[in-house]
Amino acid sequence: MISDAAELRVKECDRIMAMATQLSHLGARVEERPDGLAIQGGNPLQGTVVESYGDHRVAMSLAIAALRSQGKTQIQRAEAAAVSYPTFMATLAQLCGVVPAA
Repeated sequence: MISDAAELRVKECDRIMAMATQLSHLGARVEERPDGLAIQGGNPLQGTVVESYGDHRVAMSLAIAALRSQGKTQIQRAEAAAVSYPTFMATLAQLCGVVPAA
């Protein structure tokens, strides 16, 4: 449960709506609330195409969720993560043992 976070609706995008919508696309059971989210566990996530809305924190959050997803997840506008963490995707790949294509 995430609560008392209504300020997340007025950041680069409405982060509450973004996470509720995109986690739902991944198969999570999510209830969007005015000041946060209620996420019910136990549902396996399934890879799909998700949207970052060009928001760096949404992009990074979806990348972490993708690690727990079965199948491939494609994050639209994932490069937004570079706003606050320029090497996030490379660091995540390295931590996961992903070898870059030659």
